[in-house]
Amino acid sequence: MAHEMAHQWQGIIAEYRDRLPAHVSERIVTLGEGGTPLVEAPALSARTGAQVFVKVEGMNPTGSFKDRGMTTAISAAAGRGAQAVVCASTGNTSASAAAYAVRAGMTCAVLVPDGKIAMGKLSQAIAHGARLLQVDGNFDDCLVAARKLAEAYPVELVNSVNPDRIEGQKTGAFEIVDALGDAPDIHALPVGNAGNITAYWKGFREYAGQGAAGHAGEGLPAVATRTPQMWGFQAAGAAPIVAGHPITEPETVATAIRIGNPASWALAEAARDESGGVIEAVSDEQILAAHRVLSSEVGVFVEPASAAGVAGILARAERGLVPADARIVVTVTGHGLKDPQWALRTLDGTEVQPTRVTADVVSIADALGLD
Repeated sequence: MAHEMAHQWQGIIAEYRDRLPAHVSERIVTLGEGGTPLVEAPALSARTGAQVFVKVEGMNPTGSFKDRGMTTAISAAAGRGAQAVVCASTGNTSASAAAYAVRAGMTCAVLVPDGKIAMGKLSQAIAHGARLLQVDGNFDDCLVAARKLAEAYPVELVNSVNPDRIEGQKTGAFEIVDALGDAPDIHALPVGNAGNITAYWKGFREYAGQGAAGHAGEGLPAVATRTPQMWGFQAAGAAPIVAGHPITEPETVATAIRIGNPASWALAEAARDESGGVIEAVSDEQILAAHRVLSSEVGVFVEPASAAGVAGILARAERGLVPADARIVVTVTGHGLKDPQWALRTLDGTEVQPTRVTADVVSIADALGLD
């Protein structure tokens, strides 16, 4: 006999049903996404003079924030009777689409650009049974092809240009407000295809505009009295919004944001401008340094692209641009196991090797510097 799991987090559609379009609830396809930790980060607070929290989206079922938008996109597609979905992906979208498609009993086709895809992500898509097609071109070429395929054939496109994706991703903002009791002063995050900054801004606006009631069933009082400044950060080698024009050959170690022509470009600029925020570029060196700070000082292991938001607030703090005692939330978007190679290198690029010891307790103690 099946029992209701009333005590367990039910996934974002069930938790925020009253704040999502009705059509995504008709046939809910969920893996229990959302409800991710909001972790206080004293090490980042000390470096910036602000109060910094990290929203750890790598704790979603497939290891990235993409699951929030995928549950709503695949649920909507399932409600329409779709049998197949397609996405263009640099990795995380493909892993998420494949997992939710198999949950829904659908076929999933993934178009990936030739080369420079993190194997941690490709392995997920393959494990979940996706049909993987490597396209001779970059991510932007893949997205154009995926859009044309969805227009001409009975296949649903589940990239971030799908409006149901944005609806799901906005719930990250709801969770932050529910956890803090109000919106932060600043919300920082990486910008690649720019759907996430768009979605968070939509979520913060909706919670402040309507008065937050907490997630379904809790009857919490209205809490969002304001909206935050949105601070978005692109990798310097893939910073078309900062440059003001598409980048034809984007290049960065942060593969998840190696995108030269973001699909949500105009909406990201609107989020920046309406919130009084910024979209800036950070170098690969700054991203990898922030990646190490998160791992070694905060205890949160992320893929390189996820560290762009942290790199951004650290860079702005060095320039005296972080207000003292501001409450800042940084969304880190994907788990470190998605792209682990950078954790295995020292700052000068050599591979980390374990210290060899004998199976003798004194030898081990010596190696650890214990008296």
